[in-house]
Amino acid sequence: MNWVLGLVATRSSWWIIVPFVTLLVAIALVPLIAQHHWERHYHKLCIALTGIVCLYYFFVVKESARVVHAGIDYLTFMVVVGSFFVVAGGIHLRVKSPSGAMRNTLFLFVGALLGNLIGTIGASMLLIRPWIAMNRSRVAPMHIAFFIFLVSNIGGALLPVGPPLILGFLKGVPFGWTLQNCWRQWLITVAIVLAVFFILDLINLRARKRAIPESEITKWRCDGVQNFLFLFALLAALIAMRPGWREPLMVLIALGSYFATPQRIREANNFTLAPLKEVGWLFLGIFGTMIPVLEYMERSADKLGLTSETAFFWATGLLSALLDNAPTYLAFLAAALGLHHFEINEPLQVADFISKNGSELTALSLGAAFFGALTYVGNAPNLLVKTIAEHARVPTPSFIGYIWKFAMPILIPIFVLISILFFR
Repeated sequence: MNWVLGLVATRSSWWIIVPFVTLLVAIALVPLIAQHHWERHYHKLCIALTGIVCLYYFFVVKESARVVHAGIDYLTFMVVVGSFFVVAGGIHLRVKSPSGAMRNTLFLFVGALLGNLIGTIGASMLLIRPWIAMNRSRVAPMHIAFFIFLVSNIGGALLPVGPPLILGFLKGVPFGWTLQNCWRQWLITVAIVLAVFFILDLINLRARKRAIPESEITKWRCDGVQNFLFLFALLAALIAMRPGWREPLMVLIALGSYFATPQRIREANNFTLAPLKEVGWLFLGIFGTMIPVLEYMERSADKLGLTSETAFFWATGLLSALLDNAPTYLAFLAAALGLHHFEINEPLQVADFISKNGSELTALSLGAAFFGALTYVGNAPNLLVKTIAEHARVPTPSFIGYIWKFAMPILIPIFVLISILFFR
């Protein structure tokens, strides 16, 4: 990849990207080779690799501001993820099961829409347990993969109510801009993914069809309805409050939800903080070790080969699949602004950029939102969904299996089509 080669060529201390590469390889392979040891020691690896990079920036190149900035981004990220995780964990949806292919497809479509109203984090945490329950008799790795595709990633590409688009909103992108400019690409992508899912789920249903015991058939019911108010309060705080005030308020809202929710509801959801803890450690490592990668992108925008909307779409997308798509989106937004001699921290210049180069913003916005579905580390909800599914003891794709069996063969051809139709 050009950005890796450029980083190696332009920085004498190229070895500082080794912790980042090491972490990605470890996340992908070690759980397959030594899962027990990984579960016991992965947090130590994240701390060690992050420590190496941070010490380098503190004492070797003396650019401590980058570490501080990454630390603030990480804390904000975890507050947003954690708050939605806690509040959504207080809503227990009892769905009618078993579910057929058509009902499953409609459920995923509603989940994609909901991802724009309460964010992909909130929608994923709210719907993943009902999704598992309604398919309990025949749940397959495919069900987890398509849930991540639509609810945790692609669905949330229209409104900036969560990562990655919330970062653009905070830098001056109008709230409704992505809805106005990305709805056609969103609709085509969602429709194709849903069509593929319907066919595969119909095959799965016919292959595993059996008599369902009466005890598996339930009615629709929602407990903890008051937590929808807390969810929309989180959204309001995320959108309306200034940084510094926003994070403490979101924590208070989450605590209010936690103590206002009867314990029986969280027990019905099998709610624990274990998934959030795992995501916290892994993204500590990601945010820490990616500092030199983002530094190169900020300083070398003119060397990245971003000469077209197609280049922005694929470059932002592929890096989003390797990193969390939120900081990747922000880095490519900074690169796009830099190419036109604009400053990302100047709202008037951001507005001027959007008015003149909106197609580039469309491409990088969709690249980040869509390609986050390619790997488990591409977006925060992906790992949350994976760990919740594993704790529920349902078949869940491995890191490599998710990429090669589902994401690559299903999503890449669709993204190629979107690129041809809209970014030629």
